[in-house]
Amino acid sequence: MKYIRFSKQDLAAAMAKARQSYALAGPVRTGEAFEFRHLQMDETPDLSYTKTSLSPKSLVFPPVEPLFSYPVQVKKDTAHAQRSLSLTTIEPGNAPLAVVGIRPYDARAFNLLKLNFDTDEYKDPYFIRRLEALTLIGLAENRPDATNFSLACGTGPFDESSLDILLAEVEDGFIGKVLTPKGEEFSTAAGFEKGDPAIEEQMARLKEAAEKLIPEGPAFDNILKADTLALYNGTDWDALAFACINCGTCTFSCPTCWCFDIQDEVKKDKGIRVRLWDTCMSDLYSAHASGHNPREKGAQRFRNRFMHKLKYFSDKYEKGIMCVGCGRCVSACPVNIDIRDIITTLDKIQETGNKKQGEVAL
Repeated sequence: MKYIRFSKQDLAAAMAKARQSYALAGPVRTGEAFEFRHLQMDETPDLSYTKTSLSPKSLVFPPVEPLFSYPVQVKKDTAHAQRSLSLTTIEPGNAPLAVVGIRPYDARAFNLLKLNFDTDEYKDPYFIRRLEALTLIGLAENRPDATNFSLACGTGPFDESSLDILLAEVEDGFIGKVLTPKGEEFSTAAGFEKGDPAIEEQMARLKEAAEKLIPEGPAFDNILKADTLALYNGTDWDALAFACINCGTCTFSCPTCWCFDIQDEVKKDKGIRVRLWDTCMSDLYSAHASGHNPREKGAQRFRNRFMHKLKYFSDKYEKGIMCVGCGRCVSACPVNIDIRDIITTLDKIQETGNKKQGEVAL
């Protein structure tokens, strides 16, 4: 295990060195908030942030992504356009990209996205190439905010499992652990100073203190064990969804939502096919070309979102719930719907149902 340390004043110089081998992405202040994006040549990641409004998901799954272009021929004697079969693929970049300052739970979210975009049956080359180009330099969260429940979701403020390097802020700078060969390469490129093994114990103390600041998260063991149809049919979804206005803010801020739409855009003699983020909370999301919509009501779309997050995903992949506990949806919801309350309510419903079944069996 290699340990590193550097002062806050040395961060800009280290990033300048790293730029000789990597493109960089990281958190940047925009007004009163922070966003995670590709950094310009004169920008240094602002590691004083707590969390960004949107997750770093866009680095591997962009909100708008051109897939390919094609020529369009318009006949003079008709208003119809003919699309040529000649397609030009728009390749995603695969230059090394160092993501500096990513929270451990956001790095974990990339692995959940991979379950959908990189399977034995289907492989999304756009997602895969972007993901493989990443080196993830994580920033541990010493002071998690009140909406963080990442520990309950199998990750946490000091989770190392999805990172190449884990950094932690200390009074005079940053200390860190190099976790993978990718991390070793970045550490060398950035010229990080070698630290001593005492950093291991120092980070363990910081981890223990940080985890104590996170309130006990919601339990979902009963949800995972529940019969899917029983959860679907045996829940008062109208009551749970009463306040929801189906704005989709929760889905767009979520680091693990992967729904998308495909659209063709044509201008004059050129067409382009793009993939765009979509939201299951929209009434158009499930609308059929016939005009039929199986989820016409808002409560039905609410049910679909939470069934997917908490049940369909776990049934299919057996990886827990489709959530890393970042709390963005809690902070962003305009009507104060809290996913932790939804999880707790559903879990208690299943616990009560299991007890009643046990009483009947006795």
